Amino acid sequence: MVVSIGRMGLVFAAIAPHGGLAIEEACSSEELGLAVATRAGMEELGKLFTAARPQIVVVATPHNVHISEALGVIVSGRMAGALDGAAAIALDVPMESDFAWLALESLIDAEIPAVGVSFGSNDPASAVAPMDWGVLIPLWFMGGRHEPPVPLVVVTPARDLSPKAHVGAGAAIARAAAECGQRVAFIASADHGHAHRKDGPYGYHPAAAKYDDLIRELVGSETLERLLDVPRELVEQAKADSWWQLLMLHGATSGNGWKSRLISYEAPTYFGMLTAAYEPVN
Repeated sequence: MVVSIGRMGLVFAAIAPHGGLAIEEACSSEELGLAVATRAGMEELGKLFTAARPQIVVVATPHNVHISEALGVIVSGRMAGALDGAAAIALDVPMESDFAWLALESLIDAEIPAVGVSFGSNDPASAVAPMDWGVLIPLWFMGGRHEPPVPLVVVTPARDLSPKAHVGAGAAIARAAAECGQRVAFIASADHGHAHRKDGPYGYHPAAAKYDDLIRELVGSETLERLLDVPRELVEQAKADSWWQLLMLHGATSGNGWKSRLISYEAPTYFGMLTAAYEPVN
């Protein structure tokens, strides 16, 4: 990994799954034989994240607030939550409010629909937003258990906005990172096709394997710009849960000398799980 000692702005990025199988402590004895490659990939991402020394971690999650025709930026003072069925897998982390507001301003300046979102207390600084599994599981390996935890910013995609809007959103977040004077990591929290098995909640569709194979190819060949050419019909048939976050990742890392590494992929149950690291080369 190449990291400039004096580098500020975006210093690390990743694609990380958010299925509970990614955390060994959350697995039943019957599940321990599943997702072994994914768990090793998450451990590797954790090491790379720590080596990059980010001062802020931005997570794009599809499982927090859903806002019609607008991205969401969580502006609460903290975020806390536990994994369903595994109460011991819990995090309570501070939000980096200054950067959250800066990212929101950057999105609005780029004419991308976005709103600030808080929860509970009327004062955002004292509010504690609920942490969804799309945030908790990547943070379990990347910053959430550091002492102290790496301050967090959470951004939510908007599936009714265009692919180009999500690419623009990633670029706007990268610009905010460059302006903030701190080291920032960006995590695309993403599981992929969810229709790999007939006994899964979404049934079976061959598009799931087709979509996942395509994502593996784009990540492995460093051609995320081809995400813009993916037919929405394929995404919908695959029941994919990653396209929008990956578009944001592409926007955040394009044109700035980044190197990707596909670490692992598998579909141990009905959905695909992939780990990949993105590192600056200058």
